[in-house]
Amino acid sequence: MQNALLKGKVQARLIAIAILLLFGAVRLRFEQQLTNEHRAAYFHSAQLNLDLRQQLGQMGFLAALSGFRATAADVLWIQANSAFQRVEWGRMKLLLEAVTSLQPRCEMFWDLSAWHMAFNASASALEDRKQPREILRVKAQREYFKIGEDFLLRGIQNNPDKEELYEKIAFLYEQKFRDHLKAFEYYRKAATFPEALGYVKRFAAYHLAEIPGRESEAYAELVALYNMGEKEWADTLFTKLNTLEEKLNIPADKKIPRPPQPASHN
Repeated sequence: MQNALLKGKVQARLIAIAILLLFGAVRLRFEQQLTNEHRAAYFHSAQLNLDLRQQLGQMGFLAALSGFRATAADVLWIQANSAFQRVEWGRMKLLLEAVTSLQPRCEMFWDLSAWHMAFNASASALEDRKQPREILRVKAQREYFKIGEDFLLRGIQNNPDKEELYEKIAFLYEQKFRDHLKAFEYYRKAATFPEALGYVKRFAAYHLAEIPGRESEAYAELVALYNMGEKEWADTLFTKLNTLEEKLNIPADKKIPRPPQPASHN
């Protein structure tokens, strides 16, 4: 009798092990297929992981797994907006991480997440009088700059075919990091997209003009803009042209003339 019971237990364990092995093989194949699909769609860093599970809760996580990623992302986006209104930047960051993980191909989420961190949260950190030491407020501000940068870099990684994110990170480098080289590089990349507006190429040339050692290249770019016609003849263009002409020792008869100002009617 005991031998029969022992034999039954062994068989049950073997069946359980077989089921687990079969489940594991099916799951591995499914996960590999899902990974390949994500990579094909540029989902390089978006994952349904434990951090996301904690943000969504059990029902929300199951909803995401069941194909309701967009709905779950919208719910979290509303919660993130509530955190913004309560100035809860830490909680907001976690919610934005979850939103972008659920919808990595939505450039709006990456863009606005970066904006909230690099512009809103950074400004709040600098003005936070609960922290009496200015050096720590500035440190916190710069950390939010980096968080915003990270959102946009990951957004580009997941959406390399979207012009808007290249333009937005160029603007971030321009406004917050004062980094002319990176601003130029990303404006130039954005300008290669057919949907890019004319000012993107113009801004790339303006930032190139501020990079030491690239004066000749920048001058050629600015002259090309000038030759495109009056629509490009902004004061900034002529100011940068004149500055480079001085640095490059351009002869007076070769300098680009600034058009006369319209007569005043006062």
